[in-house]
Amino acid sequence: MLSASVLHEVLDMPSTVEAVDQIFCDIALGTATQPAPSAMGVPGVDSSFIVMPSVAATPSLASVKLLADIPSNAERGLPSQRSLIMLADHVTGSPLAILDGRVPTRIRTAAATAVATRHLARAGSKVLGLVGAGNLAVEHVVALRCVMDVEKIVVWSRTAQRIAEFTSAVAGYGLQVEAAASPEEVIGLSDVVCTLTPSVQPIIAGRWFRSGQHINAVGARPRPSEREIDAEGMARARVFVDHWGTAEAKSGNYLLALAEGAITNESAAGELGAVVAGQIAGRRDDQEITLFNSVGIGALDLAVGKLAYERALEQGLGQHVDLSK
Repeated sequence: MLSASVLHEVLDMPSTVEAVDQIFCDIALGTATQPAPSAMGVPGVDSSFIVMPSVAATPSLASVKLLADIPSNAERGLPSQRSLIMLADHVTGSPLAILDGRVPTRIRTAAATAVATRHLARAGSKVLGLVGAGNLAVEHVVALRCVMDVEKIVVWSRTAQRIAEFTSAVAGYGLQVEAAASPEEVIGLSDVVCTLTPSVQPIIAGRWFRSGQHINAVGARPRPSEREIDAEGMARARVFVDHWGTAEAKSGNYLLALAEGAITNESAAGELGAVVAGQIAGRRDDQEITLFNSVGIGALDLAVGKLAYERALEQGLGQHVDLSK
């Protein structure tokens, strides 16, 4: 059993970025399997329970995450998303570990953004834009520094307090931090932009995108009716998804642009893993606008879960429980 405190101790961002890069490649090569997620709910409440499975040959693991997405938890003083991850040996079926999902989800989400930025952003990008300034924004600074030479951060949030907390949290990196007056200003000043808000309606307009920019659309909940990027943005950019089945089931950015006629089923360039594996081209020139539509997939939980499990064993951490008794 691996608690949040243990996971904080055993996980680091550089190793997670490399593990996530590899699992994207494994999916493309067929040595890892990523089914589409299943969502469950009942009438009258806003809770959605999403089952996110995956299996991979190289680490010899199967995994499943149960994600509870409950927006009304904010009124209860509780996180809007909570999750558990289970790992099992994919040969024998033996249960190996149960992980609290909060830390792995946050770090692997930022690591996926870093992998997309590594393969899709224009060479020499130095200004990082963040729309949203919460804990996930801090994690993204850690992750993006693994793949780009960040010199300046432009950040926007609805509250000055959140900007102040973010600035304090990243002060140790010695980076220039500039507070933007609006999301549009973030887009106007940045080479690479990460959208990190649980927005229901578009907070980013495609008309703001600049030539050569790379956008990571990360924050929208995995619900078909919610999005951060408007239809024009999805149409103007060359879009890459983390997984087709997941995007087609859960990505409001993709599905709403499709419903509005701004894009077609053939508009998106493909999955990020195919770029990592060299099967399709990523960025084709310095003028192209690229966008990574990140919804979140179970294979990333498998990758970071493997890393945490192996390190916990090496360091003698975690609580051992015999479930067969």
